[in-house]
Amino acid sequence: MKERKKLRIGITHGDINGIGCEIILKTLNDVRILELFTPVVYSSPKVIAYYRKAFGLNSLNSYTVRSAEEVHDDRVNVVNCLTDEVRVEMGKSTPQGGEAAVASLQAAVTDMKSGLLDALVTAPINKHNTQSDQFRFAGHTEYLQSKFGSSNVLMLMISGSLRIGILTGHVPLAEVPALVTQEKLLTTLRLIDRTMLEDFSINRPRIAVLSLNPHAGENGLLGEEEQMVIIPAIEKAKTENISVFGPYPSDGFFGSENYRKFDVILAMYHDQGMTAFKTLCFDSGVNYTAGLPIVRTSPAHGTAYELVGMDAVSVESFRQALYMACDIAANRKQYHKLKANAMNDVELKQNAMDE
Repeated sequence: MKERKKLRIGITHGDINGIGCEIILKTLNDVRILELFTPVVYSSPKVIAYYRKAFGLNSLNSYTVRSAEEVHDDRVNVVNCLTDEVRVEMGKSTPQGGEAAVASLQAAVTDMKSGLLDALVTAPINKHNTQSDQFRFAGHTEYLQSKFGSSNVLMLMISGSLRIGILTGHVPLAEVPALVTQEKLLTTLRLIDRTMLEDFSINRPRIAVLSLNPHAGENGLLGEEEQMVIIPAIEKAKTENISVFGPYPSDGFFGSENYRKFDVILAMYHDQGMTAFKTLCFDSGVNYTAGLPIVRTSPAHGTAYELVGMDAVSVESFRQALYMACDIAANRKQYHKLKANAMNDVELKQNAMDE
């Protein structure tokens, strides 16, 4: 496939009644964005026109296409993936809002699989109104893992040099201890190590592992998972040349700013990692899915129905998600190029020796 002059970034509009369309259009209203990449928004001209009028974005010019094959590199492209009957009801959770979110995501994934996009940025969806017989997933991560056949993925929350992974993802707290196994920990540590090298150009990242129990279990007094599961997994990872440390009690770890000493932090469960992350960098955070064969990022917030139409939404998280998608896509290409060159050099040397 011929390499494109600019990256093409697919953008799903998320729930059409949430803040997705607002943050997308406000971000793309800056014409300088077209110097960095070509935006391909999966929505409809009707929805786009509605939000342009609602927020007075009259200077934003978009080009409607039937598929990503018709994309213009110097314009904001809108792939029409909805019917004309679509209805926007700002600030409300509706079945049609969920259906439109799924239609946008499905269309973008189809084009990703066809190689028409270099990365995907997803606006927030509502995990309830998206559910149907055709869509039974807890969120974007689980859907993309299924569609791309990835055996192991990890939600990484990122802002600047702060990166926090969530070992057990979106599961009830009562189910967490059973999911914290040596195998899962070791597999995840390997994934983090590889992701940092391929996607962030960090060789041998310093990885901190948080404890499951208070005070890291106090030698079994407050729980045995650290002694029986977490520490053995860490020791095994070290034998594989993975630079990993811990387990650290999360309160002291973040309270003392010890987190600044590491490239990545692995939390055991959702709120353990997310509470710290959103306290430190709510507006600028990005959700990145490690372990997929594609690049996918998302802003680190939800649909925020209560803020729709108030012109009070920060676009910083979404903007950073776009920038990060571009950076990771470029890093991956560079990594695979260097790897291919190295393999060619080895082959040439081997051939020379054989001669």
